[in-house]
Amino acid sequence: MKINKYILLLSATMVVVSCDLDKFPEGSTVTQDQKNEVVELLPDRISSELNGLKTGLYSHTNLLTDYNNHMDYGFPAACMIYETAGQDLLTLNDQTGYNKFISSQRLLDRNITSTFNAFLWKLYYKHMKTANDILKAIPADAADASLKKYRGQALASRAFDYLQLIQTYQLTYIGHETANGVPLVLETTSDTELMNNPRASVQQVYGRIMEDLDEAITLLTGASARADKAEISVEVAYGLRARANLLMGKWAAAASDAAKAYGTSAPYSVADVSQPTFYNATDNAWIWGIVVTTEDYLAKTGIVNWPSNLCSLTGMGYTTAASATDVAYRLINKNLWAKIPETDVRKGWWVDEDLHSPVLDNGLGEDYAYYWANGMFNGGTFPSKFSPYTNVKFGPDNGTFADTDNAQDWPLMRVEEMKLIEAEALGRDNLATGKQKLEEFVRQYRDPSYTCTAGSLDAFIDEVWFQRRVELWGEGFALFDILRLKKPIIRQGANYPINSTFAEIAAEAPIMIYRIPEAETSVNSAITEADNNPAAMAPTPVN
Repeated sequence: MKINKYILLLSATMVVVSCDLDKFPEGSTVTQDQKNEVVELLPDRISSELNGLKTGLYSHTNLLTDYNNHMDYGFPAACMIYETAGQDLLTLNDQTGYNKFISSQRLLDRNITSTFNAFLWKLYYKHMKTANDILKAIPADAADASLKKYRGQALASRAFDYLQLIQTYQLTYIGHETANGVPLVLETTSDTELMNNPRASVQQVYGRIMEDLDEAITLLTGASARADKAEISVEVAYGLRARANLLMGKWAAAASDAAKAYGTSAPYSVADVSQPTFYNATDNAWIWGIVVTTEDYLAKTGIVNWPSNLCSLTGMGYTTAASATDVAYRLINKNLWAKIPETDVRKGWWVDEDLHSPVLDNGLGEDYAYYWANGMFNGGTFPSKFSPYTNVKFGPDNGTFADTDNAQDWPLMRVEEMKLIEAEALGRDNLATGKQKLEEFVRQYRDPSYTCTAGSLDAFIDEVWFQRRVELWGEGFALFDILRLKKPIIRQGANYPINSTFAEIAAEAPIMIYRIPEAETSVNSAITEADNNPAAMAPTPVN
């Protein structure tokens, strides 16, 4: 056979999901030897598909009918949804103008027709389809080192998507193992099966996650170096498995995997985070991240990106809007901020009641920081005056204040998260060991005066949660931690605006999770109203 016929087959295999390696596009049979020759050609061509795994997490996805919806910028937007759904990140802008996530803050986005709900569902399943296309093209027994690496990356990507989905659409693993989870879509799932695909149980979904990650770790061990931190390495796969093991209550395994995930990498130092940070994937503390350049479409939009909605130091965004009445800075819950010791460098990740922060001073210089925080920079054009507790955690592009490029990278997994998983998991088996591990991390990297005073396991778990709430603020863990630890949502007595202040929402209340959206139930006959999560009314605001 001529090689160009193989290339035709290869192209069809990568583009058409239903193709398989047993037939040429026109239907004639392919021998095993010919299939082997095709597989040898795959690495270079599949590498382009891998770019889809990276860009699929940060793109204006056009998942929604309204292509101008400015909350549609990939996974960082999902993180914003999960953060605003909790009790630690808020905006005082209670209108729909520049605050693109007010629906999530008010918990109005859980119903089946919600744009936010459809966005979350389609984001993960579309990303998963790219992984499945790669898995369909690469046989499980592929011997080529590049193909093994690519298959491992696709498996870990799919596991990531399922891990996000199962925490969005069902209560946490422990105590809900037999509850309805989400439909399983694999590389072998046909179009017909997609239209009649019931929800797998929580246990079945986690089983798939662990199976994918186990194989991914095997395939990625010893693999060649990745091009950048947007690609998945074996350390990333270990980190994902650490998250899953923690959710499943497999403490020893979670601690072991977390340690393998961070390896010899170190967290940010006190000096590192003494000025606005968290925008550069090349930093040693990042295990995995979304890498953004000025040429990326979302950066070129100016405002349809994560810095526009979260960074308080950008020169282009909904946060630093010229209109003081519509500005959408993201703030920390003042009650959480008050609990951060003065000796902890992270206290300065947010300005105080007087709009002051040593972190902002270090980044700008004290006089310059004052002008910025008070809305007097650049002749008053921007930023609008900060509110108390405005975040200055996330730095501007290249560390250049008022930079308009908005090409900051986004953290998907940091060493600090793995250190906290390790400490919690060790502590659940042996309290003294967990306390020691937690103290080692906080003292060396955040607060040299820190001592863990927890006298019981429950108090220790709450202390680790407090450290996670502060350390990982804004990065997408808030709602999932509330669900995993079976905590209530408490907003009263804080600085939430009136329409987002509710009476305490009980642990595992139905409103904490999303219903399977109409975008799925309208095309999947196996998920009826009876199969869906219970409907829940949004809470009524209180004073």
